[in-house]
This record gives sequence, C-alpha cells and structure tokens, in this order.
Amino acid sequence: MITFDQVTVQYEDTAEPVLRDVDLTVEEGELCLVVGHTGVGKSTLLGAVNGLVPHFTGGTLYGRVLVDGRNTAEHPPRELADVVGVVGQDPLDGFVTDTVEEELAYAMEQLAVPPATMRKRVEETLDLLGLADLRHRALHELSGGQQQRVAIGSVLTAHPRILVLDEPTSALDPTAAEEVLAAVTRLVHDLGVTVLLAEHRLERVVQYADRVIHLPGSGRVVSGTPAEIFRTSSIAPPIVELGRAAGWTPLPLSIRDARRAAAPLRTRLADTVPPPVRPAPTSGRPELLTARGITVTYHGVPAVREVDLTLHGGEITALMGRNGSGKSSLLWALQGSGPRKAGSVAVVTPDDPKPLDPRKLSAAGARRLVGLVPQTPTDLLYLESVKQELDQADTESGVTADGIRSRTILDRLAPGIPDSTHPRDLSEGQKLALVLAIQLTAAPRVLLLDEPTRGLDYRAKSELIRIVDDLAAEGRAVVISTHDVEFVARAADRVVVMAEGDVVADGPTTEVIVASPVFAPQTAKILAPLPYLTVAQAAATLTDHGTDPAS
Repeated sequence: MITFDQVTVQYEDTAEPVLRDVDLTVEEGELCLVVGHTGVGKSTLLGAVNGLVPHFTGGTLYGRVLVDGRNTAEHPPRELADVVGVVGQDPLDGFVTDTVEEELAYAMEQLAVPPATMRKRVEETLDLLGLADLRHRALHELSGGQQQRVAIGSVLTAHPRILVLDEPTSALDPTAAEEVLAAVTRLVHDLGVTVLLAEHRLERVVQYADRVIHLPGSGRVVSGTPAEIFRTSSIAPPIVELGRAAGWTPLPLSIRDARRAAAPLRTRLADTVPPPVRPAPTSGRPELLTARGITVTYHGVPAVREVDLTLHGGEITALMGRNGSGKSSLLWALQGSGPRKAGSVAVVTPDDPKPLDPRKLSAAGARRLVGLVPQTPTDLLYLESVKQELDQADTESGVTADGIRSRTILDRLAPGIPDSTHPRDLSEGQKLALVLAIQLTAAPRVLLLDEPTRGLDYRAKSELIRIVDDLAAEGRAVVISTHDVEFVARAADRVVVMAEGDVVADGPTTEVIVASPVFAPQTAKILAPLPYLTVAQAAATLTDHGTDPAS
C-alpha cells in the first residue's frame, strides 16, 4: 500500500538530511506506530505519504514514495485525497468551515460524494467520536480536545484507504483518547484501512500497533514488531520500561499482559514502602494566589461555576478533567486575560503587601505576576526567527547579565533549534518549547501551563519537570492543565479535577489519581493495590532491598 524506495529528504537550511535512505513497505490494513524524539523527522515521514513533502513543505525528495501505486512526486496532495486522509498536529490549521457539521461534510463535498451518503456518514461519525451534541457549534468555540476529534472526523467521513495521524490524541483526555483509538482500530480490523500514527504518548497506543517505525535521529528508519523495537529503543512507554527492568519475556504491551507477568513482582514489593516521587511538602507554604467564586460563562452557558482555589508557593498543581470541563477557562480567568463573570483573584507579591488582581494590571504587569502558556503556542509567536523571539523575551523580561536567558531554557527543553529558524517552521513540540522558554524567562510568581506536554517526547517532559521543579524550589506556584497522567504522576504535588465547571476532587497526587481508573498511570494499574506510581519507584525499592528485578 505504501512503499518508500531509497527515500532521502533534504531541506535547504539543514546540514544533514531529515530522512536518509529510507526503505520501507507498509502493507494494507496495518496500524503502524511512528516513534522518535521531537524533531527527528516523524512529521516529514508522514508528510511524504500524501505529497505534502516536498510539494508543500519544500526541500528535495530523492528516491520514490509510492502510495497505492501512485508516485507522490508526480501527484500533488489534491490528487491523493481520495486515498490518503491526513490529520495534522494542529487541528485549527486544517479547518476550512465554521461549524462542526459543515467541517465533517467538507471533504466529501470536494470528492463529489452523493448528498444522501454524505448525511449518513456525518451522522455515523458524530456518533463514533461523541460529537453529536456539538454538531451546530462553531469550531472556534470548542476546546482543544473537541477540535482534535472534529479534525479526525472530517477525515474519516471521506472513508480513505490510508489514514495518517500526527499526534491524534495529544489534546484528548484519557477517555476520549481511548474512544478515538478504538474507532481507528475498528477501521483497521473491520475495513482494512492502513494507518500511520505518530504519537509521543506511547502508553496510549502501543497496544494497538501491528508494527513500530522508529526514527532514532540519524535520518534512518528502523521497522519491526513492537516487542522487537521497544526491547532496545531509546524511547518507550512506562509499561515497557517496567518490563525491561523486570526482565519480562515476552515484553508486555498491554496492562492485562503486564498484570499477569507482574504477580511475582507484586509479591516481592508487598511489604515495602515506595520512596516518594516528589519531595515531602514543607510546612508553611505561603499562599500566592487566592481565587474565590470564579465564574466564567460563554453566551450564557457556564464554563466555570463558582470555583475556589488557593495556590501555594513551592507547590506544583495538576489541573485535570475531561475535554470541555472548564480547565482552560479557569486558567485564563486566573491570569486576568480571559472573561470572568464573577469572583475575585488576589496574587501576593514580595514588593507590595497588598494583593493584586492581574485583571486590573497591564498585559506586561499581569505576565510578571501570573504567566500563562496557552494550548496553541503559536498564539504567542509573531517574529521572523527563533532568535528574535528569544531576544524579545529577554528584553521584555529584563534579563540581567547573570540571569537565566531564554536560549538556555529552550536548549534544556528542545536542544539544537537553530537561531535562524522561523517559529512557524518548527514542529509542534518545538513551538511549545519555544513558548515555554519565552514565558519562563519572565519568572512570574504564578505560572499556568495549559497542556504543556502536547507534542513533547519523554525526554523533553523530563526536562520540563526539572524546570518546574526549579521554579517551585524558588517559591513559585505552578499549575499544569494536562491529560497526561504519566506526567502528572511524576511532576505534581497536588491534583485538582474538574467536571462541568466544578472542582470535584482536590488532594495529594497519590490519593487522587490512584483512586481513579481513568487517571491512574500504567505502573499503578500494573502493581495495584500497591501504592506505586512510577517505574523509578519500583526499581529504587528493589535496589534498596538488594533484589534483582529480573529474578
């Protein structure tokens, strides 16, 4: 179905090819998982399947890419649209209509699908992806996760034979992600659709993959079964890391298989106490932000309902909940830029004994008080190069000669991004890293991050944890809105869960996420009822007790 024949892709502004001598064949009805660190060429590989590379992206493609017998060098994307459906990293980039229903129908209109068939497929897709209640909603009013589901649905209605998905679950809550992946799996098994799927949250998708295509970073591609690739790959989900540490053979790829293999491990750990994932909270943490009765409405519909929240210095709080539960609306209201129908926000500063409301300050003043990184990082990027963005951030933040410059922060998050690169040419993970660097340069007392791990690989997430740890150690309060349960297990001291605009849970990370089958990380599910959250905890306990995990 898809053949890469000695394919090399070279961009004008790069010294080395992004892809080098790639030989690859994807059979009909395969679900192939494309993995690799941020910036290694996953999007380029996917873009070559429907001709976006090089017809749209530029650069030079050597060799041949054949899709259903058609050479992509000779057929631009529009001539492959009946065969290949593509969903990019940012759903907003692909929307061409105003409402959900219109967007689902648009691709079929271009392919001259009969009206009766169009109507049937729209209804099927609305039900398949849980979008029926949103059919008449404007696309710009949807949450990021809802937009992602619409983007996937707009491709599915055309019934493509090949489906290319770039980070399809990055903005989805765990339940919605499972629904989307189940739908994709049904397409593979019931209709023989060929799927190429790139995803950083491997814990969500590895169990569905027939094959893994690993890009190690040299431009070359390694292909094999999931068990073969993950046995030695530099990137792997927690379930695989635990399997490696325990020496399990075959390597488990699902919670069920791991639970069966982990019985002896649970026995050895039964009488142990796991080391803390995070340092124990210090007493007397100061209250930096106090919010009372925060209410946000859109066109009379409540998004946040009288929420009370107190943020303490030195504490990292994870804000979780389903898509559309009000997380982003709450963050914007706390920062002062978003609408707030009722309620108050008070932020304590070291220079002024009187608490300040960021809503009443200038944009620059509010940013130094409460910083916010939005879901769509490109909203904050407007200059012509990475260097210009970084220099502007340093200037606006008043970075001194001995201060931490934005370039230093960026290199910790996503090393190797050239100064001359245009911000719009970066991958989604790199864009996010750049915006994080810009916001962190201002070093606000309170930092709000809306889906910061979207598009980041495991290595970049570890760097992000180190950065927010440093900020917390300096006495700042950090709030991270995220669906990434594995990240929360490692990064958060406290978890706040929202549902339909209300706070329904608020407490220590271990208590809140372990109590929920939806938000529990993989290690917790495998080792339950033992109170372990991460692979590192299990490995450290076994080492401390002089036990070989593989024994």
